Amino acid sequence: MDNNVISDYFMVSYSEKAMFFISDVIDRIPNISVITEIEALSWHAPNKIYETIITEFVKNANVLPLSRKVVIECIQIRRCKKMKTPDAIIAATAIVYQLTLITNDGGFRNIPNLKILNPFEI
Repeated sequence: MDNNVISDYFMVSYSEKAMFFISDVIDRIPNISVITEIEALSWHAPNKIYETIITEFVKNANVLPLSRKVVIECIQIRRCKKMKTPDAIIAATAIVYQLTLITNDGGFRNIPNLKILNPFEI
């Protein structure tokens, strides 16, 4: 799960169907990259309530580490596609762990072996 999905979900930016889907993912303990953890906890929440919600979300998530396999995959992605290193790490993490990346960031399109799902398209 990408950080943009986390913040959009807690700001209730999605359709009812997408909100239900993401709620189900969260209930099943979501997987997030260590980069997503950093981004989520660095987000300037509009108030203390959101900050607490985001902190609890990350605490209850399965944070996937920056392993050697993720680093190697990240290098391959950056050699083939111009993208920022944090996004390449998020994509590489999803590929290495064979997960679908839930994101609304179009920059992840056309990365070989990366499965993505955009909540705005649900």
